[in-house]
Amino acid sequence: MTTASVRHRALTLAAGGAAALLALTACSSSESSSGSSDAGPSSSAASPTVSGTVTVFAAASLKESFTTLGRQFEAAHPGTKVVFSFGGSDSLAASITGGAPADVFAAASPKTMKTVTDAGDAAGPATTFVRNRLEIATPPGNPDHIASLKDLTKYGLKVALCAKTVPCGSAAQKALTAGGVELTPVSYEQDVKSALTKLVLKEVDAAVVYRTDVEAAGGKVDGVDFPESAGAVNSYPIVTLKDAPNAAAARAFIALVESAEGRRVLTEAGFLTP
Repeated sequence: MTTASVRHRALTLAAGGAAALLALTACSSSESSSGSSDAGPSSSAASPTVSGTVTVFAAASLKESFTTLGRQFEAAHPGTKVVFSFGGSDSLAASITGGAPADVFAAASPKTMKTVTDAGDAAGPATTFVRNRLEIATPPGNPDHIASLKDLTKYGLKVALCAKTVPCGSAAQKALTAGGVELTPVSYEQDVKSALTKLVLKEVDAAVVYRTDVEAAGGKVDGVDFPESAGAVNSYPIVTLKDAPNAAAARAFIALVESAEGRRVLTEAGFLTP
């Protein structure tokens, strides 16, 4: 074999070895990439993104503050939508125990929340996030010069109260009893907003509502404090429901409500810290 032939054969073998080495390296790189790809989704699955609709059943007195927090929640979690159902806590609790689909329940009293937890419809223990106290709402300027609960018994004065079965009505009855006041209203309303609306529409001369509702009404009504309200403060509990269609979003919404920002919105609306 000539020297030229030997040199040619050596070059051919070297080229083949290099090609094999490149192929082996590419295969190893491919396997490594495949392993990294598998790890990605696994890591992502551990921290799921909040999305979809979260349905919140909440006491009527929470309407303004929760609506504000709902907008903040949607802005913080693009693609989400918060749907609220506001009303009397007892009616909402009955709907939940009756099978109505919802993710979160925020009640205006522990007693109402107990209806849901005792029925086994809560995902865990409820937590108190705010408190609320009563005021007497009057027309602007307080034309009847109401200064106390006893003044509500003035002859000819028309008063609206919440129904005794809802938290604001139960608290009002407790305050009336503490003050030794016997009052027969012209109307018992199913939630606090309805009682306030009676006043705004001038169908009554006064209404016993929450301080937060007086704040929310702005200049449409005036508020009168009375000492008996201090002994009739309602605590507001909140909970994720057991069969929540969107439990992850429910927990995230409750986290916002209980956060520093949530507390700021609620206290600015007139709620008391728990």
